[in-house]
Amino acid sequence: MSLSSHIEELKKKHQTLSDRVEAALRAPGTPDTEIAELKKQKLRLKDEIERLTADVS
Repeated sequence: MSLSSHIEELKKKHQTLSDRVEAALRAPGTPDTEIAELKKQKLRLKDEIERLTADVS
């Protein structure tokens, strides 16, 4: 897998997590801990994408 395709996969996962966070925020009764965990995962992916993108430059 090339670096650019790996970055694209990470971006897709990031978008999926973003969608899940939005859905969790709209759903009544979603535990705050679940939302916080999704946000942490999303942030880790964002950091990884930025790191890999910087390595390419």
